[in-house]
Amino acid sequence: AMRTSKARAMSTSMTPLSQRPLDARRGKQTNTRCRTHRPVRAASYRPRAPSAAGAARATTTAKPDSAAQLKASERAAGSSGCPRGGSWRVHKFGGTCVGSPERILAAADLVRQQLVEDKPGQNRVLMVVSAMGTDPKTGVKTTDALLKAVELASKQDPASSDALEEVRQKHIQSATELLGPGEALDTFLKVLDRDCEDLNAMLRAIRISGSATDAFSDFVVGHGELWSAQMMCAALRMKGAKALWMDARDVLVVVPTSDNNSVDIKYRLSNENLDKWFDQHGVEEDTIIVATGFVARDPSGTPTTLKRNGSDYSATIMGALLLAGSITIWTDVNGVYSADPRKVSEAVSLVQLSYHEAWELSYFGANVLHPRTTLPAMKYNIPVIIRNFFDLDNPGTQISNFQTEEMDCRKAGQAAVKGFATIDDVAVISVEGTGMVGVPGTASAIFSTLRDANVNVVMISQASSEHSVCFCVKGADAPIAKQALAKKFESALASGRISKVEVIPDCTILAAVGQGMCARRGVSETLFSALANAGINIKAIAQGSSEYNITIVIDSADSVRALRAVHSRFYLSETPLAVGVVGPGLIGQTLLKQFEEQRNVLREEYNIDLRVLGIASTARMVLSDTGIDLERWSEEMDSRGEDADMQKFTRHVHASHVPNAVIIDCTASEVVSDYYAKWMEDGIHVVTPNKKLNSGPLARYKAVKELQKKSYTHFFYEGTVGAGLPIIATLKGLRETGDKVNKVEGIFSGTLSYLFNTMKPGMSFSEAVADAKSNGYTEPDPRDDLAGMDVARKVVILARECGLDLELSDIPVESLVPEPLRNVEDVDEFMAKLPEYDTDMEAKMSEASARGECLRYIGTVDVANRCGRVELQSFPASHPFTQLTGSDNIISFTTARYKAQPLIVRGPGAGAEVTAAGVFSDLLRLAAHLGAPS
Repeated sequence: AMRTSKARAMSTSMTPLSQRPLDARRGKQTNTRCRTHRPVRAASYRPRAPSAAGAARATTTAKPDSAAQLKASERAAGSSGCPRGGSWRVHKFGGTCVGSPERILAAADLVRQQLVEDKPGQNRVLMVVSAMGTDPKTGVKTTDALLKAVELASKQDPASSDALEEVRQKHIQSATELLGPGEALDTFLKVLDRDCEDLNAMLRAIRISGSATDAFSDFVVGHGELWSAQMMCAALRMKGAKALWMDARDVLVVVPTSDNNSVDIKYRLSNENLDKWFDQHGVEEDTIIVATGFVARDPSGTPTTLKRNGSDYSATIMGALLLAGSITIWTDVNGVYSADPRKVSEAVSLVQLSYHEAWELSYFGANVLHPRTTLPAMKYNIPVIIRNFFDLDNPGTQISNFQTEEMDCRKAGQAAVKGFATIDDVAVISVEGTGMVGVPGTASAIFSTLRDANVNVVMISQASSEHSVCFCVKGADAPIAKQALAKKFESALASGRISKVEVIPDCTILAAVGQGMCARRGVSETLFSALANAGINIKAIAQGSSEYNITIVIDSADSVRALRAVHSRFYLSETPLAVGVVGPGLIGQTLLKQFEEQRNVLREEYNIDLRVLGIASTARMVLSDTGIDLERWSEEMDSRGEDADMQKFTRHVHASHVPNAVIIDCTASEVVSDYYAKWMEDGIHVVTPNKKLNSGPLARYKAVKELQKKSYTHFFYEGTVGAGLPIIATLKGLRETGDKVNKVEGIFSGTLSYLFNTMKPGMSFSEAVADAKSNGYTEPDPRDDLAGMDVARKVVILARECGLDLELSDIPVESLVPEPLRNVEDVDEFMAKLPEYDTDMEAKMSEASARGECLRYIGTVDVANRCGRVELQSFPASHPFTQLTGSDNIISFTTARYKAQPLIVRGPGAGAEVTAAGVFSDLLRLAAHLGAPS
């Protein structure tokens, strides 16, 4: 009484929340699951009404399960008992939605607004409310605090009374702020004090006995809903609405299920109680009924609860009893997502789901209604709409029978798979043995043993050979299951009829759910190829004949990556690519520019979603989770870049929510090429114009090529030989189609091609080199080109493509750098002394000219003699090699099919634009392998 008086005295100095300006009443959502943190605006609410056909079904075609219910469903408004039909709208508000006075008032405004906007005859509303959730001011969550009080009392801890007092103070504070001084507040506080006295007496009894029965616990915990319903009802009345609060224990009668994990509704008794309640309270048509969630009674009249998710269940049960037109579940998320948004950042809120799809997703851990919750709504074909209380502009997700009634699943398109969900921490148990084949009762013996051991089976898979049965259980149950099965089949194991009972721990179940899968070809192929392309191994598969879901088992370590891979495959684009670029030099910069120019075309015309998530130089790198702005990447590198760390760079690209990771090496670095094997082992594809790996040590090259063969990881390197020219692709095409390659030769250096194409009579060799250097056709030190080692590397690469095991040291190279100048340190000194050696080149040119020939610097792969060479040769003026201009390359393929007239590939073989284009072409070739349209 003293506490009540104190609360009243405190309340006299306060202005009730309902009388404050609207802005002062707006609550803010702080739950991290909610993306949008906007306050509720009642005026913006536009409930999505069911279709006319749906309303008609709810009113006329529902099939009550008893004569009494049928009679009730035919009653009109004003008649004895409860009128039923599609004019009813049920709204359920979760604990977060009523967690503070501001939110309670916002919920009241929202429902009142619907009454104003509804058409005549569609203005019956029943609200179901949960206990107050976490209050941003107090941090107290009612149900959890009451459970804590019961737990402490069962441990004979006097602190149980303190836990209850926390809840009491929370409701005193909330009611005082919400209602202000007056009769409504006085009435509520009297009820609150009386209830708390009863609960304290109950807690004392529990402390004395040292244990709490389910009935005691249910009685205590259910009070949170009683208080929030009364506060909501009082708030509605203060706003001028007609409102009555309903203690659902006066209406709902339930019995526990066989596993005692849920309850079944007794419809006949509940319908009779609902009619009595309406008769006793004289409910008018425009009265808002506020019912308690979570609580009910058993047939003996003992208070009980509907277990976890009970308030949602209360809402669908009430909807079924009223034969309502719709049931809206107000929560703190934008409906049901296509995947867990905490794991897949690009998960989308689904507009519609069938009841079966909702069941499947919720079974596999998605944040959806509990499977049993949808049963009452499904029984009478009532749509259930999940809406975000904090984002009223979002339409949410409607769960109904729309798949069967409103959409032909043969025309479902991408809707074939609606969502993906996972169950982590499971173990696969496999029972194998030849003695199981054709023996009736083996499966029965396995699963009855598990039942007796109280082990729940999550998934079952069995091959048609009957040689093995595998199934999944929770990780914690695996040792119990294995021990029970080993004991059951002790003699069979000893005799060898059953070879083993094996446990594979640390697994995850991934489910793809969609009612449209039943009529669409290729869904399984798309799912499995997405996982394969992401480098994820499948341990077990299960699919029912209904095809509502495809279930697979994978390593727990791959759980998030697998979820992202399949979601991206079905929801983002045919081929999403997470790209990391190493080496933003001239070629790298040009490539990034080409990416930016073509990104929209790739997405719109080829369904390729290309995202550059990292760019790294030798000193700095810049990373992004969603994609770097390629118009500003250099500025981002300067402003928010960090020290280069190749391991961190690799982890970032690979850990992305985009499943197909590829790193493009645009350097000429030996160090970077050493990472290729590790990248490919991790499932990262590699694209590069860097010649160091393909022409480096043979053992390292073979190891990478072997990795490429054994995995779904790809390695593309067209740019290593001819920039953008299709030289590697042509050579592979010839060999793969059965042609025998005898010789590959050509002009592989754009620098040396320019040099000899421009060196006319009267021009010395040193003058030609100086001209090429001044025009940017050579490296800063021209000796890097004149030495011929770049051409030699290309010869080694092509030789290995032809099946020759050659090292770079096996290739004789004729260097064009005069031997005395090879060790000169200064480039300027080299250029100054080069004219001293022009006579050697002049002599060679004179000899060739006398024969009517021209000099060309050639690389040759002699497949027949299993060797290669790089040398200066002379060719007749009519030869294709002498017809080049500028810096063009030319390559000749002499094969069994192209013997008399070799196959020629000719074009620009150097320059940043064409080299970047060749790398880009390789990336698109990779995308085609990963599923993009060709």
